[in-house]
Amino acid sequence: MLFSPFVFIKFLINNMLNIPALVRLCIKIYLSAVLFFGLFRVILFIRENKLIDHSVSTGDIWYAFLMGLRFDLVVTGYIMAIPFVILATLSFFKKEQRYLNRFVFYLMAISFSIAFVVCAADIPYFNQFFSRLSITAFEWLDNPVFIFKMVAQEPRYWLIILPLILVLYLFIKLLKKIFASFSFNQQERGNIYAKITYYIIGAGLIFLGIRGRIDEKSPIKTGTAYFSNNAFLNQLGLNPNFTLIKSYLENSDEENNSIRLMDDSVAIKNVQQYLNISDADSQFPLRRDILFDSAATRYNVVLVLMESMATAKMKRHGNTENLTPFFDSLSYQGYYFENAYSAGIHTHNGIFSSLFSYPALFRQHSMKESAIIKFPGIYSTLKKNGYSTIYFTTHDGQFDNVEGFLKANDCEQFISKPDYPSDKVKTTLGVPDDYMFEFSMPKLNELSNKNKPFFATFMTASDHGPFYVPDYFTPKHKDKRIAVTEFADYSLRRLIELASKQTWFSNTIFVFVADHGAPIDVVYDMPVNYNHVPLLFYAPGIIKEKKTFDAMAGQIDIFPTIMGMLKIPYENNTLGINLFKEKRPYIYCNGDDKYGVLNKDWFLIVGTDQAKGLYKYRSRDKKNYAGLYPAVADSMDIYAKSNLQTYQHILNTKSH
Repeated sequence: MLFSPFVFIKFLINNMLNIPALVRLCIKIYLSAVLFFGLFRVILFIRENKLIDHSVSTGDIWYAFLMGLRFDLVVTGYIMAIPFVILATLSFFKKEQRYLNRFVFYLMAISFSIAFVVCAADIPYFNQFFSRLSITAFEWLDNPVFIFKMVAQEPRYWLIILPLILVLYLFIKLLKKIFASFSFNQQERGNIYAKITYYIIGAGLIFLGIRGRIDEKSPIKTGTAYFSNNAFLNQLGLNPNFTLIKSYLENSDEENNSIRLMDDSVAIKNVQQYLNISDADSQFPLRRDILFDSAATRYNVVLVLMESMATAKMKRHGNTENLTPFFDSLSYQGYYFENAYSAGIHTHNGIFSSLFSYPALFRQHSMKESAIIKFPGIYSTLKKNGYSTIYFTTHDGQFDNVEGFLKANDCEQFISKPDYPSDKVKTTLGVPDDYMFEFSMPKLNELSNKNKPFFATFMTASDHGPFYVPDYFTPKHKDKRIAVTEFADYSLRRLIELASKQTWFSNTIFVFVADHGAPIDVVYDMPVNYNHVPLLFYAPGIIKEKKTFDAMAGQIDIFPTIMGMLKIPYENNTLGINLFKEKRPYIYCNGDDKYGVLNKDWFLIVGTDQAKGLYKYRSRDKKNYAGLYPAVADSMDIYAKSNLQTYQHILNTKSH
């Protein structure tokens, strides 16, 4: 007999009687909760429908609501978890536990009521700030009288109160009916083992709902909701209880505390002098209008962020194991900066600083998930100038909140683990680098065929654990930790081989930089090789004169330098400079609990206790010269502090 959905539904209904009372209770409450959460989402959608433009498809709208269901299940799961455990325990006792049952009812009624109040408050909050509710909403609680007057005098706040009262009334009434429909201690058919099995399955489903995703690398994040190019639809799927709690946890985490290295005004004044900003904008202290004498070239740009590719792995920087023969040879075929440094020691630092030209700030996460900020980075700037934008990664895009963050910052396409054939996914880090490059070619050809330039970013992963070397590649070294560097180099060769066969190759600038280095050959408390990274601009159809630069450079300089090569006028609100036109006296970088400052002679390390170590790192001299050369140490320290503090000010005041 052919399968019929009606037969299946009938089967489920007939067998509901075999499901324990507690599981049936949870199913009914789950369905009721997501229905009411969905109602608030509908209200928000109707209230803000003007933000839906003609480019948005009906499918995208439905997908935003489906995404909302996922986040609603997360919040519902958190609320249901403790009641489920209590009621599951009670169900094994024959004696009626009326008071505990009543306690659970009130616990759920209060918890869901609070969650619905948050949903209601989120609607006018979103209308005002274009952001789902976060801990920021409570910044004004030190003036409750002002808040009360503001709410009382604004009609739009009152308009949501009536629907909220109705929702609370209907939900509590429905919850009473659900609780009254059966007894927890009724004798149920089936043995105790079947009952326990149902409970385990129920607990597993609640946990899965809370996690929000089955991917092993990362649970659901705010960025998961960012799936389209419409900013409103990206936020529509979020549940404000989720964003509120996430922002609270982030705010409570000491790693995200604002730094206070020096006075903001002093720091800004110093940085404006460093960047030769004479006519400063009071609202945007770093603003410089960058103009060019000649016409824009509008080349394609491909940025390759190489996982853990420290300069110490390269022959041209002294490595004798011949790990990167291809990249070594390539580094002599363009503009190579031999004194370039990563902003931090984490991948999210490297991605953020390379694309947005702001530094790392100790343990602060560059792409925090609770309140995704839009920055004036290279994606937004090039998209505004008619470029197509795309990002490729080998693994889960939700890790480090990269996908959601970049989509909110004008990355139009994001290619990650779900886009690749499942048989090509080899580890938690997804597909091998070479396959990512192969997979990208048709995508880049599609963009090129639109008769507009494109900006693409690749984030490699092979040179990171869990280490994987494909059978078709034979490394010279048996140690897999070393062999993966060889494979990473092979993959880069594969990228250039594939790209060179495409029509757009001769009109494309390739930029190679590592997300960070690796702690190889450690001499100082802050390993130089963890931040010392290669930086190469390679474009055989464009760059005719190959050259090596010894100027100090950083990931934060990549965006302005690319814009300088493209000669596209833009507004620079970052701490980066065009390396072909400007010079910096030092480059600074961050560890988790310290920062470093370098020029060609000195390496200054400053810890959280402000203790300074000044070293002649070229000769690996371990003597601390800070006491002998205090002027050098102070000059380097003030430079780094000023830049870091200025960026913190920009974050705090949103003056980017």
